[in-house]
Amino acid sequence: MIVLVRRSHIGFSLLLLLTAACMSLILRQGSGRSAAALASVQPQPIGRIVVVDAGHGGEDGGAVAGDGTVESGLNLEIAARLNALLRLMGQNTVMTRTEDVSIYSDGAQTLHQKKVSDLENRAALVNGLADAVLISIHQNSLPSSPKTRGAQVFYNGVGYAPELAAAAQERLNQAINGEKEKTAKRISDSIYLTRHAQAPAVIVECGFLSNDGDTARLKEPEYQLHLAAAIAAGYFTAEDD
Repeated sequence: MIVLVRRSHIGFSLLLLLTAACMSLILRQGSGRSAAALASVQPQPIGRIVVVDAGHGGEDGGAVAGDGTVESGLNLEIAARLNALLRLMGQNTVMTRTEDVSIYSDGAQTLHQKKVSDLENRAALVNGLADAVLISIHQNSLPSSPKTRGAQVFYNGVGYAPELAAAAQERLNQAINGEKEKTAKRISDSIYLTRHAQAPAVIVECGFLSNDGDTARLKEPEYQLHLAAAIAAGYFTAEDD
């Protein structure tokens, strides 16, 4: 199937229609296959390069839900679906990882050294690309408040990152958060990746693994695709503004 559309007319409803059209393609590539297969749609790239980052990986699993669900796997599933949608729309992308691995360099031995090296390599990948933008996928956790749920976007202070975060947050509020709307926020400079990225960068915390409802939804391929479509819609909205 070939879809021809002017990017200046891309909106949330259109992306949802495209999502429905390609859902069987993307959902077929679920957890039973390598997430790399989800990036198989490769039209001619246009515009800037979007670095789609699946946070954590390998020995660094990130947050863990009460039922044992590990963050890194969810990050990869959602990132791969986001990558596929962006490429479907003709966007040039690079994924920081396509498997459940940490991308540390040789010589890193302890877990701390591996985490530091992994983050350094992710930042170096972003900074080595001309006209890049970083979208990093993560999951939140707040065990002290198990009722807290929903998706929230954080951004660094480079370029149009605030506008990108605001657009993505608006789409996520519409598609995911409902009446529990959240506001995009500037991320702390203590976060290595966004502090060292020399490109506009956002981190999307897609849900709370400390919330049982969020955890159950985040494991559903259809919900993962819904999240990816909202994030992609926010990206194209910010690009068009």
